[in-house]
Amino acid sequence: MAHDGLDTGGPGKLAPAKARKITSRVTALSVGVASTLVVAKLAAWWLSGSVAMLASLADSALDLAASLTTFFAVRYAASPADREHRHGHGKAEAFASLMQALLVLLSAGLLMRESVLRFLQPQPIEAGGIALSVMVMSIVLTLVLVWAQNRAVAQTGSLAVTGDRAHYFADLGANGVVIAGLVLASGFGIVRADPIVGFAVALWLVWTAWGVGSAAFESLMDRELPDEERAAILKIASDDAAVLGVHQLRTRASGPFVHIQMHMDLAPDLTLSQAHEIVVAAEKRIMAAYPAADVLIHPDPKGEAEPHGNAYFKAERGEESDGGDESGAARADNPA
Repeated sequence: MAHDGLDTGGPGKLAPAKARKITSRVTALSVGVASTLVVAKLAAWWLSGSVAMLASLADSALDLAASLTTFFAVRYAASPADREHRHGHGKAEAFASLMQALLVLLSAGLLMRESVLRFLQPQPIEAGGIALSVMVMSIVLTLVLVWAQNRAVAQTGSLAVTGDRAHYFADLGANGVVIAGLVLASGFGIVRADPIVGFAVALWLVWTAWGVGSAAFESLMDRELPDEERAAILKIASDDAAVLGVHQLRTRASGPFVHIQMHMDLAPDLTLSQAHEIVVAAEKRIMAAYPAADVLIHPDPKGEAEPHGNAYFKAERGEESDGGDESGAARADNPA
């Protein structure tokens, strides 16, 4: 059955094996591109002595470290749950993104220091043509990689690939700035343009680190899925006349997986077998839209359910007790 309001991609919407195949392929490409750029930029910096090129080299070196981290993280995150990790290993993606953010911040600090020193003691740029050629090659390879990462993120919603892509989006802008610095320094003799550009790249890296780190932190803190996703889940769960209401919906993303919990109001005169059949049918509807979802539904006899559960973990938006009258089909946050 088709349901409106659902995207074709995102956490939980692909079978884990398929999501792993997509993310594994794009992270392998990322490692290959980063390795190529590190070697090329190392040679260009050695020949030119450009601080802007050093900034770009440091950025690519950290991109390589981050890409390697992501390469292993997406594989581990997609592995099945085991005895020690009953909720799976999806948080590995968030840890990988957080590591990326820390590496980028470290790079930014070192580049700022080097840029200030070179600004105070400017030096001419040598082999500017080679450096420019390397930067153009870097832009072309990065464009190809970002295109592939965009496709992977659209299909899987991978947080780790999203963080890796953020590095390379930053690289595209940073490489353009580096080219401008090299042209000004080697073509027009404005030697202080080079360290100024290096400092600008460092600021760009700080901004990138903030975005990547914030997303990783939100995932580690079990942030709810977006409101439109929650509304779509409630609509699917309520798509049965026997379902009299849905409340206390809890969701979170974990790598390629999503975890979904809710309370479902049913007629109080149903047998246990009848209630179980309705709940299982709702789980199957949800899992048809979210193949990588871990779904847990608690049935309540409508109007006769004694309040239960730890009130500390109930949402503050009116969900103070179980057995409420509002149907989950109407809105994403329903008073219990």
